[in-house]
Amino acid sequence: MTPSRFHDTPEARAAHGERVAQLGAALLRADPLADAVVSEAFRKLQPGRGWAQVQRALDRGIASVPDAHPAIAALFTQVEQVPSFVDWEVLDRAGALLLRTGYFGGLVLGLYSLPYGYASPAGNKPLALSGRLIEQAPRRLFETARFVHAACLPGALLRGGEAFKIAVKVRLMHAQVRRLLWDSGRWSRDAWGEPINQHDMSATTLLFSLVVLDGIRKLGFRVTTREAEDYTQLWRYVGWLMGAELELLPSTEVEAVRLAQLIMATQGEPDEDARALTRALLGVGGQAAHGDFERRRAAVARYFTRVVAHRLLGRELAVKLGVPRSPLEPLFPLVRGGIGAAERVRGFSSRAHRFAVSLGNRYWEQLIETGLEGKPAEFGPPPRLSTRPAS
Repeated sequence: MTPSRFHDTPEARAAHGERVAQLGAALLRADPLADAVVSEAFRKLQPGRGWAQVQRALDRGIASVPDAHPAIAALFTQVEQVPSFVDWEVLDRAGALLLRTGYFGGLVLGLYSLPYGYASPAGNKPLALSGRLIEQAPRRLFETARFVHAACLPGALLRGGEAFKIAVKVRLMHAQVRRLLWDSGRWSRDAWGEPINQHDMSATTLLFSLVVLDGIRKLGFRVTTREAEDYTQLWRYVGWLMGAELELLPSTEVEAVRLAQLIMATQGEPDEDARALTRALLGVGGQAAHGDFERRRAAVARYFTRVVAHRLLGRELAVKLGVPRSPLEPLFPLVRGGIGAAERVRGFSSRAHRFAVSLGNRYWEQLIETGLEGKPAEFGPPPRLSTRPAS
């Protein structure tokens, strides 16, 4: 009954044992609590009333919504219970790791984390079929940056914090995408499992935790053991808020590496959807440019981003994703050396560390403000699916 996307091979079994079967089974599980909100509350209540109840519960807690639909009440009963592994002091300091990388952390997100996720030839199907990136690439990318930045701010994951609210909204957005895919008749459960299933939810948390850690190290940033473990815990909690089962969420970087190795051992090669999504992502700079000067600057930047993408993804995966090579490749050692020198200075002074975090945070704020053009990131569900067929 395992979907055909899953490569349950003797080699994978030899390396990972029974964990192969456990991960394969996760392809057939989705998120019952969020799915019930969409199928029962949103569809049966008067238009807009279900979402209004969700908004009120996000702002003031489910206790403030005495008339809440049972499905909405059940979802918030879960997310308002803080898991025992959560340490708010750890989460508050964890996000500083990404914040202090500033511009380069943004490169890791856009040129490593997201393309690495697109490389999954079945995990990319909900995104390809919904058209959320290919048709609205700049908006979708900056919304993702908004979420990642919010999750890294101290206190933002507390009950009612901005990242907490976004995580729950994204969870419901995923449930709506699942409903649209089920209703469309275009989804193949035998081939792909459930849309946005537990396997793919846990893999997504790796994109924002393990892959980010690997990416910033490749660029020359120093990451201590405590920073890595704190950052893993941060995204473990975010993943749980977004509906992933706790048993599938790594609690340490070592566990995250093992899960990533298992996922890579059981998935196929990047397909045409993977390449189309990557092309849309790499073209964001040009699409978001206004005027001749910005377009020329985006064209120059494109050569540099190709260099970084090849170094982060590795030559083989970059080629499979259709990322062109760049004549600026000799610049990469210079960039990495500059980052390493700055890191040595930061490591000698707590004041320099705080300055790096502050400066990086300002970069993220300006990036998101400019990218979203002053419009709020709603994280609402798409009203339709793309008409473009999946490959």
